[in-house]
This record gives sequence, structure tokens and C-alpha cells, in this order.
Amino acid sequence: MQAFRIWDVNQKTFYLRNNQLVAGYLQGPSTKLEEKLNVVPIESHAMFLGIHGGKLCLACVKSGDETRLQLEAVNITDLSKNKEQDKRFTFIRSDSGPTTSFESAACPGWFLCTALEADRPVSLTNTPEEAMLVTKFYFQMER
Repeated sequence: MQAFRIWDVNQKTFYLRNNQLVAGYLQGPSTKLEEKLNVVPIESHAMFLGIHGGKLCLACVKSGDETRLQLEAVNITDLSKNKEQDKRFTFIRSDSGPTTSFESAACPGWFLCTALEADRPVSLTNTPEEAMLVTKFYFQMER
């Protein structure tokens, strides 16, 4: 498991608020709230993504017509690329120059995104070119 810093192209970092992953501008003492992404690579560009030391994992969940991002309390190291039920935790990383985007493996065409406004939930979109959303992130391994 590796730890990465992630922030969107507008410099918003991820943090947890009321058990929800949100993106905002953290300054001063609040910078310690920044969540690092815990990553377990499973194939060349596929990976599991988690926070809190891999104890909360990002999942793409479909319910009815709705597709959403949710945090699930599972241990990232217990997930397996060979289990169909773990596919919802898998994200495909695509690099484009200095930025990275993350597409859900379970929900093809759905990408991790942040809103333009600060302190809004991190979510998923199937319209990555939409101007009101940000799907490009800086993704940097912690040293």
C-alpha cells in the first residue's frame, strides 16, 4: 500500500467532513485534515483507492438510475482483483501530461470529480467535459 497526495487542478485537497469525502482549500492548522489516498495497485493502471490508512475505501455504487461514490469501511488490503464484488472499489488511472483522472472499473464512463465550489463532496460524473466539474487531479506519491 502506498500513500499519495491528491489535489484537483484548482488546488482543492480532499478531507473528511461528517464521514463524507469533500474537496476544499485547507490552510493553516486545517492543512492537517488533508486526506492522503492509500493506493493498492492491482494491474498496470488499475488500483484500489482508500483513506484513513486504507480502512475506508472509495467505491462506485449503482442504485437504480443513480451512480454515486461512497466510502465503505473495508480494509484495502483485504480486497482482491479476482473478486467480482470488489470491482466497485477498482479505479483506472489515466495520465494526461501532469494530471491524472480516475475512471470507475465497475461503472465505465464514470470519473472521480470535484465541484468548482470548495467544500463540496467528491463524487462521480459521466460527463467529464462538463465545465462545472473537475476530473483532473495532481497525484503525487508521498516521500
